[in-house]
Amino acid sequence: MKKIKLLTAFVLCSLTMMGQGAKNIKINEVMTQNTASIVDEYDTHLAWIELANVSFTTYNVRGMYIATDTAVLNKALSAPDRISKMSIIPNNAPRTNLGGRQHLIFFLNSQPTKGHAHLSATIDPSGPVWIGLYEGNGVDLVDSVTVPASLPANATYARTQDGSEEWEVKPSDAATPGIENYIHVNESKISEIKRDDPHGFGITVLSMGIVFSCLALLCIFFTIFGKIMNHRQEQKKASDKQARKDRLNAVHDEDEDDRAFPGVVVKKHTGGEEDADVYVAVISMAIKEYLDNTHDHESGIITIHPKHTNWTRV
Repeated sequence: MKKIKLLTAFVLCSLTMMGQGAKNIKINEVMTQNTASIVDEYDTHLAWIELANVSFTTYNVRGMYIATDTAVLNKALSAPDRISKMSIIPNNAPRTNLGGRQHLIFFLNSQPTKGHAHLSATIDPSGPVWIGLYEGNGVDLVDSVTVPASLPANATYARTQDGSEEWEVKPSDAATPGIENYIHVNESKISEIKRDDPHGFGITVLSMGIVFSCLALLCIFFTIFGKIMNHRQEQKKASDKQARKDRLNAVHDEDEDDRAFPGVVVKKHTGGEEDADVYVAVISMAIKEYLDNTHDHESGIITIHPKHTNWTRV
């Protein structure tokens, strides 16, 4: 007995949850005269209706009904008679699984054989058009709207916001098939930001992200720049060290020349090949004179000659 009660309670809760989920599906926007708006897969302009899931949970609209015949409002009609006057949303269409805050377009005045988005519900744009959305039992009316007569071509009759109770006529350049209704073409960027982010959290996060991104880029730039400068400094130090080493080697070579050829002054400079030949010739002549002993010999005797002056000794 307890199991039966629990099962009954579970079924009732499930039905209640399903009913609440269906109430979140709204007729959101309608176009009765489509001459330049969206086209179907056959490039045909057809009247269309947009359903919106105004909740944040997913709900499958398959098996629900779209009605445009006001005769279905007669409560005396049986469910089968009422369903016969409606157009069913296909059961085997995967796109009917409508996620939270998502939208779904159906074409009217068409044939279901053309595709899952085509419904046989008919409308006459010359007069007022009533459209109703029924649950799968064909009895419970979920949502309905009456579109004003003589709606301009490519204009839509839409809620001011998704799920709002207020409706308005939108011109052709403001129609929003498949997206949220409250994006207006005459709305400024500042107004849109204020509407989308009334508390400023989004703009704060965006600003902080930009600042930290700039700081990160500056950090990367100065890190790379510092490495480049350090590399150039190391190259300069190595070049100076090599220059000092070359100078020390040059001085060392001069000292070796002085020890090898005493008395001969060898001047180092960085002349061309002709200067080098001259220095080699001079050094060769000096070496030859030294070896041939051709220099002058001094006697080592100093001769002093007296010189008389007019000075006298007192």
